[in-house]
This record gives sequence, structure tokens and C-alpha cells, in this order.
Amino acid sequence: MTTIPAICIQFLALVLFVLGLATTLSRRNLFFLLMGVEVMLNAANLSFVGFSRTLPGEASVEGLVIPVFVIALSAAEACVGLAMLILVFHSRESVDADAYSRMKE
Repeated sequence: MTTIPAICIQFLALVLFVLGLATTLSRRNLFFLLMGVEVMLNAANLSFVGFSRTLPGEASVEGLVIPVFVIALSAAEACVGLAMLILVFHSRESVDADAYSRMKE
């Protein structure tokens, strides 16, 4: 079995994080904004798992437990974010982020 060097895993996590950040900053569609945040959270998870492979014994477990909590957090964020998006869409009938910049109520 071949092992992947830790630097390659961190580089992949960096690429995913940059793609998620670019998606979040460049898109106006709220669905793409939420997907960009999810990609950034998954990149952080990959980084945690990549670092946990370099630690010996019991210390490597912490790097594997933290992504479980981040996955639970991102699932809750997706549920709440999509629910809010659906409610706001019914009032504005648009998923463009600029349509929500001047909300008063």
C-alpha cells in the first residue's frame, strides 16, 4: 500500500479552500455561496485528517474526531441556510444576493 505525503494532502486542501473562497466571493447566487462555504469546510476537514496522519498513536485521534463535529456543523448550516433561503425566496422571488442587500424587514 502506498502512502500519500502529508504535503500533497495539505496542497489539495489549500486548492479546495481557494476554490470555495473564490466561489463565495465571485458568485451572486445564494446557492453557490452556500456551496462555496461547504467546500471551504470540507477543505478544513481534509487538512485536519491530513495532519492527523502525521501524529503518532493517540494524538492522531483528535485530528479524526474534529471533522465529525465540523460535518455536523455543516449539515446544520446547510439545513438552516436552505430553510432561510426558501423563506426569503418566497418574499423576493430571487436567489440573487444583491436583491437581499437592502432588506428592511
